Amino acid sequence: MKTFKHFALACSLLTLGLATSCNDKEFLDVPPRGAISDEQINTAENIDKQCIAAYSALGNDGFTAPYTSLWPYGNLRAGDAYKGGGGTGDVDAFHFYETFSYNRPDIGNTDEVWFRLYIGIGRANDALRRLNAISDATMPNRKVRQGEMRFLRGHFYFILKELFDRVPYIDETVDVAEYGNVSNVALSSQQLWDKIAADFQFAVANVPANQPEVGRANQLAAKAYLAKTLLFQAYTQDASHQVTGVDQAKLQEVVRLTDEVINSGRYSLYPDFANNFQSNHDNGAESVFAIQFSKNDGTPKGRIQQGNKLNYPMNAEFGCCGFHQPSQNLVNSFKTDANGLPLFTTFNTSGDLVSGVDFTVNSVDPRLDHTVAIPGHPWKYDPGFVFQQAWVRVPGIYGYFMSMKENVGPNDPSFQKEPPFMSSSKNWAIIRYADVLLWKAEALIELNRAADALPLINQIRQRAQNSTGLLRQSTGLPTSNYRIGLYPSTNWTQAYARQALRYERRLELAMEGNRFFDLVRWGIAADYLTTYLNQEKTKRQYLQDARFTRGRDEYLPIPQNQINFTKGLYQQNPGW
Repeated sequence: MKTFKHFALACSLLTLGLATSCNDKEFLDVPPRGAISDEQINTAENIDKQCIAAYSALGNDGFTAPYTSLWPYGNLRAGDAYKGGGGTGDVDAFHFYETFSYNRPDIGNTDEVWFRLYIGIGRANDALRRLNAISDATMPNRKVRQGEMRFLRGHFYFILKELFDRVPYIDETVDVAEYGNVSNVALSSQQLWDKIAADFQFAVANVPANQPEVGRANQLAAKAYLAKTLLFQAYTQDASHQVTGVDQAKLQEVVRLTDEVINSGRYSLYPDFANNFQSNHDNGAESVFAIQFSKNDGTPKGRIQQGNKLNYPMNAEFGCCGFHQPSQNLVNSFKTDANGLPLFTTFNTSGDLVSGVDFTVNSVDPRLDHTVAIPGHPWKYDPGFVFQQAWVRVPGIYGYFMSMKENVGPNDPSFQKEPPFMSSSKNWAIIRYADVLLWKAEALIELNRAADALPLINQIRQRAQNSTGLLRQSTGLPTSNYRIGLYPSTNWTQAYARQALRYERRLELAMEGNRFFDLVRWGIAADYLTTYLNQEKTKRQYLQDARFTRGRDEYLPIPQNQINFTKGLYQQNPGW
């Protein structure tokens, strides 16, 4: 079990209430006990602690405004998941996100995630301000820490960019008193991407290939995150969020950077897909960058995942709260044909996979049972611990499926109860190696080099093909009828390869918080989600009023509280 700890430098001011003469100024002028001055922090040791405080912000989200796992924004809005929970009014903000038509700029949860992300940026900026003012002689690892802080700042800004599009860019040179005077549209969308890319580029140049402490950003993680940033930036958008072109030069950079990560020999796919979601494989071969969590670390409750605390079933071993339920559409998407290939256009029109015999009569991709908890199927690879319909909170609204990737079993060493909630100290992957392979494949396809992308996609499918060993019933028989094949080189055109790549990203990364941002990046969100909602409304009554509005719903609204804070300086996103 990991005992990796994050430390924050706490600076508290002791307030003294003194009943004495107001003229006795000398007596009152006493330095407060327990306070640390700004100058006292500016030592190498304390600046290092400020850097650790910035790392700590990676996992400082809450269950009503997650940003470790982006499931409310990346899965609910993509048609991969239903909100779940106790009904549409239970954390109703998530219901508003999922249905789009009810979303508003004044939702407190939206404001909270904005605020929490800027807290992370503020910590990175504070550390950078201090690092910039100290010498290399005083702090020999100064450049490394600068690279790490810019990596973290880039990470927080990346999330803000994909959530809100136009956000104020504040770096360590901006005085705190001026924060409210920085416009969210001072930079164009492309200029903001440039700023984020520059942070990761600085990290590439200044952090080492190998870090002595697990959890710190290394050079290859920075190259991977830079590749991701350039891939998103390559799809240029107009003011209405519609994709107007794909920058070929940036795609070439994506290929170069992902090649450097791949050819380093540092990373590889786990032999079993399951290993990505098991605590005993944290920081393994497929982990390019992950948020570190802990328990038994000297703190009262440990540092467990907060963003996924709502997502466990409602059985006695867990207890709460039944959120984040895979959609019927997602479950159906794992169907395969006689050759083990996806049913690109017919997966959702050839009958629903619901329970029992549905998963033995139809053939499915093995990644289904790694991703979705299905009644009658073992929970998290334990044949003696079988998922039951009774574990689901309100099946009449959201159906009987539950999410599994982010969760662990009650006997897992990382499991931690925090009544009435529970979670685990299992890492949360920000970048895993499979994603790097798929970024390269996507760039190659858009560069009209589809043939070069084929082995990358098939490498991931081959791993999925080999990932059935843990998917067994107590009888030893396979849990479902698994059939997955590799794509042949015949008829592997650019159009077909693009379709295969986009489908592969859905299956490989399902329920990990990525899907909606992919749809927006590709410029297909409006058409895709209109089709999804029209089909899903026939199965889920609560979606009757759901509606995606092109040119508005690609991004969340700028929180009204933030517009008020700047006295109207911030400009609202289109359509809100």
